[in-house]
Amino acid sequence: MSRRDFEAAAERVVVLLGPSRAKDLAGVFARGRGLEHALLLVQAPAAGSAIRSLYEVAEQDLVPLPDVAAYLRGFVAGWSRRHGEAEVRTVWSGPATPGVPARATARVLTDLVARAGSELLAMTYSARPYPPLLRALRDAVTRGVDVHIVVETRKGAGGLLSGPEPADAFTSVRGLRLWHWAPSAREHQHARQHAKLAVADRRILLVGSANLTESGVNKNIEAGVLVTGGTAPRRAAEHIRELQRLRFLRPLARH
Repeated sequence: MSRRDFEAAAERVVVLLGPSRAKDLAGVFARGRGLEHALLLVQAPAAGSAIRSLYEVAEQDLVPLPDVAAYLRGFVAGWSRRHGEAEVRTVWSGPATPGVPARATARVLTDLVARAGSELLAMTYSARPYPPLLRALRDAVTRGVDVHIVVETRKGAGGLLSGPEPADAFTSVRGLRLWHWAPSAREHQHARQHAKLAVADRRILLVGSANLTESGVNKNIEAGVLVTGGTAPRRAAEHIRELQRLRFLRPLARH
């Protein structure tokens, strides 16, 4: 292990917990308490493996627990300042026009996936295999990113989706977790899972009209915004995770 491994583990914990709970965890380290106490106090199941990894790396690198606490607090301070400022850019699919700075959806989406270090959440109505995206997703899973994609189903769409199930677009990506809005959890018969977004590490958010298809990200005229920093990426990720926890979103069996 190296100091870089320790720093990466600490960063992942802060990103997943957010500033407030990361400070709580720093207090646990400062008091010299162990892993089980940390998991009990912080109460963040989604970050449990990241907290466990931080303890393991700190032990292997001989980093004293008070030093871990100091590093976490310093990282939280810097992370909070950096993430308090948001950069917003427009993103387009389809033909380009001269003199208008706009980033292409396909390139932005694959870049967002490539930049994810610990968590990647995405939602789409329709989906079809798009090789550049699938390659980026496989690479993300390989480097340990926790990848969750929410799709609509043909049953949930009430006959409005034709062809293969949207989930089938991701069958080649092992380790990716698929979710859907269960029809039994919908208050209205004609409600649809129509959100289209991707959020990486709770700090980069792409939201717009494009589905995760080649037509959506490359051929159609589609519009969206890319938000880097600020509270929007974190709040979007928290909302998705809460929808999972409350079982509005449920795991989708892979075939």
